[in-house]
Amino acid sequence: MTETLFPTTIAGSLPKPAWLAAPEKLWAPWRLEGKDLAAAKDDATLLALKIQEDAGIDIVTDGEQARQHFVHGFLEAVDGIDFDKRVVMGIRNDRYKAMCPTVIGPLRLRARVHAREAQLARAHTRKKLKFTLPGPMTIVDTIADAHYGDRVKMAMAFAALLNEEARGLAADGVDVIQFDEPAFNVYMEAAARWGIEALHRAIEGLTCKTAVHICYGYGIPANIQWKATLGAEWRQYEKFFPALAKSRIDQVSLECIHSHVPMSVLKLLEGKDVLIGAIDVANDAIETPEAVAGVIAAAAEFVPPQRIVPCTNCGMAPMRRDIAAAKLQALARGAALARSKFG
Repeated sequence: MTETLFPTTIAGSLPKPAWLAAPEKLWAPWRLEGKDLAAAKDDATLLALKIQEDAGIDIVTDGEQARQHFVHGFLEAVDGIDFDKRVVMGIRNDRYKAMCPTVIGPLRLRARVHAREAQLARAHTRKKLKFTLPGPMTIVDTIADAHYGDRVKMAMAFAALLNEEARGLAADGVDVIQFDEPAFNVYMEAAARWGIEALHRAIEGLTCKTAVHICYGYGIPANIQWKATLGAEWRQYEKFFPALAKSRIDQVSLECIHSHVPMSVLKLLEGKDVLIGAIDVANDAIETPEAVAGVIAAAAEFVPPQRIVPCTNCGMAPMRRDIAAAKLQALARGAALARSKFG
């Protein structure tokens, strides 16, 4: 259960400063190297915390400032992957193409992956801290396999590594560890069949809060075009939410504002905290507090208010920084408005 009514958070990522990486781009190359890059990542992480705190966000993140990509930022610390052996893959059921590295041998973590930014963030905020990791199913959908020959087997191998890092994050003082699984609403039957089992391996032994973020993706053209083909109602979640409700994951994050996900689907997540996406990351228009409060109120018809955590629809990495900051302020003000109405 959440401790305060409608505590706010974000899906994970925030835009990077222009001095760190090219703005408004995914996969933006770093603009510094070596020690200068490491120091700049630290600075950007502290700025991300400050932006969230100034906006009034209750559960903050590192903004994923030290990672070029939400999946590959983890993979860079894994032995058994050849980044020089990249192949073009159709990912998310061939929705778009990506240059993906190849698994060539047994997987092993060389060392802790995110200790530096997690410990830095923990030392510089008194607020609850959330940290994000890619989910096992999404990882195997974003990498070529020349070793395991089986997606489930490879997913479980990655889940073991994720668990190793997650235990380290928990020891660093992280309050919520979230696994990002956009692949769940692409491979719905597999999500119920083995995706949740892989998540269970990833959270094994954790005593902090655990979450899974499921969404229809960043506001990039390929995703916007795909969403246009999904019809007037997006009911994909119905295929695996009952299994997710029975899982050991504490929280589920999904988009609600400007999406075609029927709010009634949220009833299928009984017993879970639900991170309600009330900020659209595919639109530069700044939401009003009233609009945010309206999304929260609509969700409260199907989710107990004490289990609602207002959030962003997805990561904000490709957005303009000023727009992202204004949207965070709208999120906090909208949650405060909803809080006053619900008492």
